[in-house]
Amino acid sequence: MPLFPLETVLFPGALLPLHIFEPRYRSMLTDVVEGQHRFGLLPPGSEGDAPAVGMIGCIARVRAVQPLPDGRSNIVVSGETRFSLTRVLPSDKPYLVGEVTPLEDLPDVQVPSSQEIAGLRSLAERYAAALSRINDVEQEPELIDDPALLSFQVAALLEWDYPTKQHFLAIRSATERVTRLIHTIPTLLADLEARAMVHQRASRNGTGAPH
Repeated sequence: MPLFPLETVLFPGALLPLHIFEPRYRSMLTDVVEGQHRFGLLPPGSEGDAPAVGMIGCIARVRAVQPLPDGRSNIVVSGETRFSLTRVLPSDKPYLVGEVTPLEDLPDVQVPSSQEIAGLRSLAERYAAALSRINDVEQEPELIDDPALLSFQVAALLEWDYPTKQHFLAIRSATERVTRLIHTIPTLLADLEARAMVHQRASRNGTGAPH
């Protein structure tokens, strides 16, 4: 599996835009597009070293490529399955290549109830609506009912810091992820909706009318 160490977390079921500019990753993108359209996105090692064995990442599937005149590219990837890095393999490629093991959820003793799923969807829809108002862009996520994938779809919306997102990616219980989101989002949502209201008022010059 080609490896792309980057301090950006990709969640299963989420879309992520990336800018490819380093020569080694330009080479990786060429090989990936000519191959299976997949690479592993995972945290980098300390001080630029190779990622540590056991590091958790997500397989990225290339969905769109926009080549730029100078050799750089803008791409969009979607998150597929999570993985654990087993080892970095010897390679003559300019980029890292690794052996990975799929990381599946462990069986839950109790699954989220339909009320919890409905509540999480409602919170996520409000969060996405507030983001849309702040960014002046329509954002209507297509949320599914499956608790495992839904938890990652919702997490991808949140304005979390990198370590928090990486920790969430490694949680192997759908129930725990759903529970954490239900308890975490209301505080984040209150702040986001307040900022959205300020932004909306500012865009109307505080008078209820456009500039």
